[in-house]
Amino acid sequence: MSIGVAAGSGFTLKRVQELLGLSRTVIAGLVAAGFVSPERGVRNEQRFTFQDLLLLRTAHALQRAEIPPRKILRALTKLSATLPAELPLTGLRITAVGAEVAVHDREGAWNPDTGQVLMDFDVAPAGAELAFLQRGPLPSTTPPPDDAEAWFRRGEDLEATDLEAAERAYREAIALDARHADAHLNLGALLCEAGRCAEASALYQQAIAAGAGSPLLHFNHAIALEDLGLFHQALASNLKAIELDAGLLDAHYNAGCLLEKMGDKQGALRHFSAASRLSKA
Repeated sequence: MSIGVAAGSGFTLKRVQELLGLSRTVIAGLVAAGFVSPERGVRNEQRFTFQDLLLLRTAHALQRAEIPPRKILRALTKLSATLPAELPLTGLRITAVGAEVAVHDREGAWNPDTGQVLMDFDVAPAGAELAFLQRGPLPSTTPPPDDAEAWFRRGEDLEATDLEAAERAYREAIALDARHADAHLNLGALLCEAGRCAEASALYQQAIAAGAGSPLLHFNHAIALEDLGLFHQALASNLKAIELDAGLLDAHYNAGCLLEKMGDKQGALRHFSAASRLSKA
């Protein structure tokens, strides 16, 4: 599949999800780990660059290969320093060659760092636009019937190519481990993106009741509730996420937006100010 975007423009979080086939939760985790530092838009929303997309995809693949975070950061620091601001006319391609990261451009192939890599992501020009050429994951074997984490990983692998199968895999993981927060997060995001926010909300409530109440679960629950028009409940979920993690910038931003809708301008300003401070930290 080829998806075109204007060269040099910023990418919204939703657009990054579409282009990379990664869930909102996975992207948030990569940002929180420091693999990329997206800019902030006029209302403090995240805006990603072309380089960020490449680095996000690379970081996710290295994580899946169980490379230590410190080694990933070292490799990506070198890679980000050499990436162009825009796609070269001849295109840019990142591939794995054995245990090395190979970056191919018109000058040839070069390696930003060493380490085991599991990655398959190509970029090529398409007229005046960039085209992201995505390839689905290689077929994987059915996970063991009692391994929740393996079912979760299968769900992650399938999200880019088969959403129904990904949903089934996440549900298998949850059936085996009712407190598997990441399976709930990814499945909930998948459901919301399909317009099934009521199901996502029920899923998050189930996870929280089972004791898997991470800050991100409350934050994502707030997003589902807001999409359902339940603004007061969404605000409560955002505030719970902030109570559990005061550094959750996007929860402050969303809480500010909700309070602004409700006419509480002073309360909104407090959260917008908190989000602004965190973005500069």
